[in-house]
Amino acid sequence: MRSSIARRAAVLGSTALLLLVPAISLANAEPADSGVSDQAAHLPVELAEALRHDLALSPEEYLDRSELGQKLAEFASIARVQFPDSFAGVWLDDLGRGIVALAHGRDSDAARSAAGEAGFSVRDVALSETALQSQVSALNTWLDSQPPAVTDLVRGIAVDVVGNGVALTADSTAGLQLPDFLRSTVVHTAAPLTVPPIVADLLPATGSMTGDALLGGDAFGAASGNNGLRCSFGFNGTDGAGRVVNISAGHCDPNRAGAGTSNASSVFPLINDQPGPRVGYFAKSSFDGHDYSIINIDDDAKYRFENNSVRVPFNRSVNVTGTADPVVGAPVCKSGSTSGFSCGVVTGVNRVEKVGDRTMTNSFTTDICVLQGDSGGPIVTGTLALGITSASTVATAPVCALVQAQTALGQSAPVQYATPINDILAENPGLKVRNY
Repeated sequence: MRSSIARRAAVLGSTALLLLVPAISLANAEPADSGVSDQAAHLPVELAEALRHDLALSPEEYLDRSELGQKLAEFASIARVQFPDSFAGVWLDDLGRGIVALAHGRDSDAARSAAGEAGFSVRDVALSETALQSQVSALNTWLDSQPPAVTDLVRGIAVDVVGNGVALTADSTAGLQLPDFLRSTVVHTAAPLTVPPIVADLLPATGSMTGDALLGGDAFGAASGNNGLRCSFGFNGTDGAGRVVNISAGHCDPNRAGAGTSNASSVFPLINDQPGPRVGYFAKSSFDGHDYSIINIDDDAKYRFENNSVRVPFNRSVNVTGTADPVVGAPVCKSGSTSGFSCGVVTGVNRVEKVGDRTMTNSFTTDICVLQGDSGGPIVTGTLALGITSASTVATAPVCALVQAQTALGQSAPVQYATPINDILAENPGLKVRNY
């Protein structure tokens, strides 16, 4: 059991679930002309400000890089099959160029030609993706032979696509002596894991159902008996039966075992930390494997969720047009009910993280600050749905401004963990993210 968890884990840093914090209020503002053309012109000016502040990108550059990331993802899915001896991964570099890593192999000439024809730059590396996965397997086999004193230290193992190597994360490097054939493995020390507490007596208000549209990133409360959790709505959508749903985080459900039954946790919006009448219930909640929930919306509240919008400051929105896959270096933005709307880049893909006694698979990471209460909120790249916020290395920080100041002084950058939206859709046939 210990080594099997280590085998699946691929974490960079400590994580904390993002629950239970006060809301931030949103003020109204008049729309402004962004001054850019085509699709960029339809992005709210508040998003443009976040891009400028967080990434030093214009809306057009943001959309271009987001689109390039998806082209790289498509190329990678084909290259893994056609060029297994040489393909070693894809990413966007700091200048926004599409990079295809290739190792020397019998198919490397064909792979190089295909990458060039697709408009990507080629980076020569020592090891193919296949070879890197073999190193991961060798490391796992070695861990299987170790005593609990060693295996219990391991938080995870990952392929570092940009560094063309294998990275292992451990609670402590003391006592972790890798064999000679694994000397090239990079070992990171993880900070202690923290999980925020549970709030009691968080109950919905009574009365008739009225209210404005609810968007991705808006606050909600979840109640089961005397247990209550505070999170953020994710992407609005529909399930296989055509029911109106919202896709959020599984750990936001205080009674996961009761999801989809008469004991399911109730969901209600929070406005300035004040609960409104119930809007739905948890139909499905997953935390082991993938962290996500499907919230069925009550009939009298459907009209509030029949939109494809993600909240940005001053009640503006980004309208989702489809879904995407995470690619290292691609620009992303998140919306959360605590820290609001901010942007960063994807820093890791295909990771598995250990949160308490749960193991979450195929997570991706970003360098965005997310805090308690942001859990379940949406992450987009361009106007495409990318993932659902799950955890963070800085979840318990009071404000993101403090995190940013500490990073500027040399402390580690924040790490946001997320579940890919396409993984959630694949596990639930018929589930769709609303794109109109």
